[in-house]
Amino acid sequence: MKVFYGIQGTGNGHITRGRIMARELHAAEIAVTYQFTGRAKDQFFDMEIFKDHQLRDGLTFSVNNGKINHLKTVLQSKPVRFLKDIKELDLSDYDLVICDFEPVTAWAARQQKKKTIGVSHQYAFQYQIPRAGGDFISEAVMKNFAPVDTGIGLHWHHFDQTILPPIIATPDIPQHTQKNKIVVYLPFENQQHLVELLSPFRDYEFNIYSFVPYQNHAYEHIQCKPLSLHGFQRDLHDCVGIICNAGFELSSEALYLGKKLLVKPVHAQMEQTSNAAALVELGYGQAMNKIDRVIIEQWLHEKKAVRITYPNTARYLVDWIKNGMQPIDQAWCNQVWSSVEIIPVEQP
Repeated sequence: MKVFYGIQGTGNGHITRGRIMARELHAAEIAVTYQFTGRAKDQFFDMEIFKDHQLRDGLTFSVNNGKINHLKTVLQSKPVRFLKDIKELDLSDYDLVICDFEPVTAWAARQQKKKTIGVSHQYAFQYQIPRAGGDFISEAVMKNFAPVDTGIGLHWHHFDQTILPPIIATPDIPQHTQKNKIVVYLPFENQQHLVELLSPFRDYEFNIYSFVPYQNHAYEHIQCKPLSLHGFQRDLHDCVGIICNAGFELSSEALYLGKKLLVKPVHAQMEQTSNAAALVELGYGQAMNKIDRVIIEQWLHEKKAVRITYPNTARYLVDWIKNGMQPIDQAWCNQVWSSVEIIPVEQP
């Protein structure tokens, strides 16, 4: 079987999920060609697992100071280039197309009538799940940005729908954590402002990750670091809590590892606003609508978290692909969810 796999590169969550799927597809001896869009070439890192992957412009959203800039998004879009990329992408040699909310792949597959499955958190929005901050335009974008034949939605809870658990790495649970160590990943916020806001909390060690680290400060308890797969995972493993945007993948990793979680959704981004609402509704984390020092201080003193034993969803999906991709029903989804436990965690 030959597979073409398109992955949205705007956020690191899609790429992280792609790495996990890539390992399972390789183990199953399935030949895969990967394509990424939505980010400049020099902003991709640790891409070795995808081998000779393809890069195209695609579509993305412009975010400034934690809010989507709709005007800049339109001005920076390249519709002619986008349509040309769709036309030039030849999928004739492939038996299956997989799409992680990547529009060039999705629309090229639709035009060429190729069987396409979508694997992403965004495809969960075709079901009855918690929603917030949506409108007609947001719903239309979610539905038409990267359309597929079969959309497999991922979420932290099944909500009695045919939704699967997150696709995350499932490492050993850390036995030791640094009780005052906090990982911060808010790349769309003003990093200087973030450092100044966290500076009074000297009893904590903050590890701030971003595309361009802010280094012009003199606070010993704050480290600003460039994005790095292994460095980030190392800090994530032994920290006690995470402050991040309300993206799906990082929050999923935090829940699996049993870290307390504080999210700040990107404004005017329905998916993230809905994610924040779901985390609060489920009791899995806390949320703030803007970077708020009072909320952060209260959260830093919070001792309770949850650990959720998500399975290797990627392996279930690859086995499903190899076995003929039968229609997904509730019984199969229940089997995937059967090993999930929600375990209260008392932080040190």
